[in-house]
Amino acid sequence: MSPNNEQAAIADFIHAKGITRCPTACAAPTHAYGSAADRQILRQRADRLEALREEKSRQAWARAVRVAA
Repeated sequence: MSPNNEQAAIADFIHAKGITRCPTACAAPTHAYGSAADRQILRQRADRLEALREEKSRQAWARAVRVAA
């Protein structure tokens, strides 16, 4: 498949499925290098998500301990 055919096939797929962006780019960190500001924002987001995960874990543990008591 030539590069032009590949691009056309990708464009047809995106048009048919209604996809506007790559879902994996939104779900996981990338190996690409962004600007320092972008890296800082991603780091802050990861920190917030980790804090939320830890809080949910603490709450679940507290509920489990209360139920067991």
